[in-house]
Amino acid sequence: MASTAKVILAIALTMALSVAITMRTLVEETEENPPFKSMDPTTTPDASAEIALPSKRLSRFLADDKNPRAADHCNKDGEICHALGENYTCCNNKCVDLSNEKNNCGKCKNRCKYTYSCCSGQCVDLTYDKRNCGSCGNRCPRGVYCFYAMCNYNG
Repeated sequence: MASTAKVILAIALTMALSVAITMRTLVEETEENPPFKSMDPTTTPDASAEIALPSKRLSRFLADDKNPRAADHCNKDGEICHALGENYTCCNNKCVDLSNEKNNCGKCKNRCKYTYSCCSGQCVDLTYDKRNCGSCGNRCPRGVYCFYAMCNYNG
């Protein structure tokens, strides 16, 4: 128990010492090179009396060039989605497949319930649907029911 306390105390002291040294170095650098020169009107202006201005580099968000890795958004051109496949359409500025997209099932913003899945554009419960038992398109034989996502379950 005492050795654990000694280790924790040693770590705490080391951290406090490193923070103190770092802060002292930063304060010394700031005092030597202030960001703004004196603006006293009695002094004569010269080249060394200029104000240090921030960088003129633009933010990457304000740049005019388009990022080549950026996705093409479909709200400006709906044909982008049709190139991906027959069932793809533009929903909320993204290309989605309406036949199996759980958040856009059959149409945009048609969200399936928590336990349901999207099969052929319809929200279905795979645990009890005899046409989609356990997975989309898994049809149970005639006269057989789907229970717990299995055809002809005998519990």
